Amino acid sequence: MKIFHCDHCHHCVYFENVQCVNCRHALGYLLDLHVIGSLDSVGNRLWSSPLPRAAGKSYRMCQNYSQENVCNWMVPADDPNHYCLSCRLTHVIPDLSKPGNREAWYELEAAKRRLLYGLISLGLTVTDRTEAPDTGLLFKFLADFNGSVPSVLTGHDNGVITINIAEADHAEREKRRVQMHEPYRTVLGHFRHEIGHYYWDRLIKESDRIEPFRELFGAERDDYAKALERHYQKGAPPDWQENFVSIYATTHPWEDWAETWAHFLHISDTLETAMACGLSLLPNRSDEPALRFDTASNASPPVSFDHMIQRWFPLTFVLNNLNRGMGLQDGYPFVLSKRAIQKLRFVYDAITSQNTSMQACA
Repeated sequence: MKIFHCDHCHHCVYFENVQCVNCRHALGYLLDLHVIGSLDSVGNRLWSSPLPRAAGKSYRMCQNYSQENVCNWMVPADDPNHYCLSCRLTHVIPDLSKPGNREAWYELEAAKRRLLYGLISLGLTVTDRTEAPDTGLLFKFLADFNGSVPSVLTGHDNGVITINIAEADHAEREKRRVQMHEPYRTVLGHFRHEIGHYYWDRLIKESDRIEPFRELFGAERDDYAKALERHYQKGAPPDWQENFVSIYATTHPWEDWAETWAHFLHISDTLETAMACGLSLLPNRSDEPALRFDTASNASPPVSFDHMIQRWFPLTFVLNNLNRGMGLQDGYPFVLSKRAIQKLRFVYDAITSQNTSMQACA
């Protein structure tokens, strides 16, 4: 995630902001420019941006922005859709008459918008079911019928991603994290994982990468239901950290891919944020990790995978130490083995091979 500033007063603004806290100008995400921009009303519910790149353009607020206050994305004035790309992907929302559901809906939509920002930054195609009935994305945000028994399973099925809205409740999510013996569990993490299954279908399933995938991740043709049952009965093998990014990745090659994919997005997005903030690490000791970002030119070639990993380890070093200094658990509670890094490289190659202009973390 890049760092944004108000186009009128240059005050720092954030991806979810709808108004500059300094000059009070309205803000919105301009998908065509990939930026949070300030807005000027031009009448008839239309808005313009002072950015030179937006000259001659006008926008409407997404209907979920203007009426529901759960979005801050803008829609080009000549676009016939009432909703932005992100909101068009959501086909089912929870019953808003029930207490807490509107707040949960906002949390899920906010996480989905961050997911889409990262995917778009990586040059990945995002389409809805209207544009591509057979291959487009569709999200369902559903609630359990009985709060004590999970009846809605978060998962992916042929482009349909279902999220249990209980995951938007911080206390409930932490409870489930502990029950599942997970070091890390976030709403955004769920989106990154499930979208990984979707892109496996798009990038791997019927491509020339399927055999290299099987060599590295295993045979996805193995019975998934039996693998899942075995995982919950016996758990992960004792040496799982030598080959996987997480315990759940040991379940089946599909889950290994999805967990690795989510991890790659985690790394890519966090590195972009660190670079945008101008973060550098210049330790006093030569044996401690150092970190520098070359921000001299935005036209530099796409960063290599090796360069990403070289930057990632120093960043996690300082992130974990800062968290410990505040009495919090590690911000990055993972250890990446050589095998896990190989799998991350495979994800990187799958993305960059279909988009040679990728500029993430450059």
